[in-house]
Amino acid sequence: MGEKEMERQSIYRAARSVKRRDNSIYNALRSIYEDSTFVGEIRELWPEIPLVANLRCGLWYWRRFDATCYFKSTDGHTNNLSFNTSRLNLHLPLLAGQKGGCIIVDSTRKGKRFPDSMSKTIPIWACVLNRYMFNHFKKSHNERFVQEGSTSSEQNGDNILAGWDCSLHLPLWVPETEKAAIEDRLEEWTRQLDESGADITSIVSCLRKPLRPLWISQKTLIWLNEVPEHDSWDFTPIILLSASASSGEVQCRKSSELSWSYIPGAGDDEESWAKGLSPKLFWTHVDDLIDSGPDLCNQKVAEIIENDRVYCAQRGQEAPQVSSRIDSVTTGAEMTFSENSNPELLMKNPDEECLIFWLGSTNLAIGPSHIAYNVTGFDYVLNCDQNPIVEAHPEAHLHLPMTGSKFDRFSISRNLPSAVNFAKTGLSQGKKLLVCCHNGEDISVCVCLAILTSLFNEKGVFDGGSCFRERSVTKLAMRRRLIFICRYAVNARPSRGNLRQVFGFLSSRNEDSDD
Repeated sequence: MGEKEMERQSIYRAARSVKRRDNSIYNALRSIYEDSTFVGEIRELWPEIPLVANLRCGLWYWRRFDATCYFKSTDGHTNNLSFNTSRLNLHLPLLAGQKGGCIIVDSTRKGKRFPDSMSKTIPIWACVLNRYMFNHFKKSHNERFVQEGSTSSEQNGDNILAGWDCSLHLPLWVPETEKAAIEDRLEEWTRQLDESGADITSIVSCLRKPLRPLWISQKTLIWLNEVPEHDSWDFTPIILLSASASSGEVQCRKSSELSWSYIPGAGDDEESWAKGLSPKLFWTHVDDLIDSGPDLCNQKVAEIIENDRVYCAQRGQEAPQVSSRIDSVTTGAEMTFSENSNPELLMKNPDEECLIFWLGSTNLAIGPSHIAYNVTGFDYVLNCDQNPIVEAHPEAHLHLPMTGSKFDRFSISRNLPSAVNFAKTGLSQGKKLLVCCHNGEDISVCVCLAILTSLFNEKGVFDGGSCFRERSVTKLAMRRRLIFICRYAVNARPSRGNLRQVFGFLSSRNEDSDD
């Protein structure tokens, strides 16, 4: 190896060392803690409207959120603009309509004031939903007019239509050329939403003003004596709160006792720095962690995680059982994948661990594996987590360890035949089936998607696969079933690679049935 090459590698190692030091877990946690003060200040301006975390980064920036949502920055990237019907977040306009708006918290490391999820993804989403609801209002208005003629209620409908803003609202820093490119595709995206079969009946009943995004960052000037009431606007505000300072560089800061480096968007990419710490654990032990300082923080985090592991293990053996039930709004005899009202929105702290979601009247439910052994109300349990459940279910339990496509591109598709057959055995006998994975948000959603597509007809009724054998699998049909799942499992966020495995499995299974 030449001298220049050795010198180059030495510089590279030194740069990596500095980066690791600057991006230490203490710097990340301290940065999040500092930014949370700003989040708290903005929340105090509008305390009546709910605070929502955009998963996963946003969840770090406040002690307790009212709800979560999932908007990806990649859907707003230049040359990759999209309206993703698998991430409709339909619980959000329902929540905003009930409460008069919402504040969504997120952050970014990239030196920008706002992540692309806030600059473009959410504005596109709001505009498409507004256009879709306007079409719904207009259609309903015309049908009532034909049936009843002009009445006072029709005049009220005219007022709603006249004041319903379908315009695209983007922040000023988005170029006009990109805005024009987005506007050219709005009609296409609205049509995609209509074709997806998404139901907005419950949203229309409570959302009386159109959605509109507003942007607030640490550089935003707000005159405290002139803050408007959230219900004084002629729109439903979706306040997009970027928690971090917009500098893209690590900044050295000092307190009275120690110095530390501020990291913008520190909550992003938690796998690279959190060492297993979760937002819930962080806020439970925030004072101890912040007071520990850079030298002792790693040790403190390790202690907290180990103590929590022991606590969970003990609680799994001794905690009282939790009874799961089908909510009254989901007990209909039939549940179509294209037409059904949304379940009642429950305001829950997203840190709550008991998150079991029934999928309508299908007898299917989704949840995280760490509580599966502690839940009653199920006859069969299908565990897709890498780790086995502590206590097997008394009637029927199947463990199929699966990993995401990032680690194994065929792990899910390999196990889906066994998963579907297990589900068919139980569901054909009228049994209730819980499908669980590590977090109840990704792999279990994909498995349920395969089960619904393989074993249920278009009306959402179990038929053992008769309808599946008679039709070809399309991405539109899959999308409708995924929207159906997301209507109930509001935390669902399946990855594209995992969904691709499901489609591949269904396509090959469909071809085999044709032979």
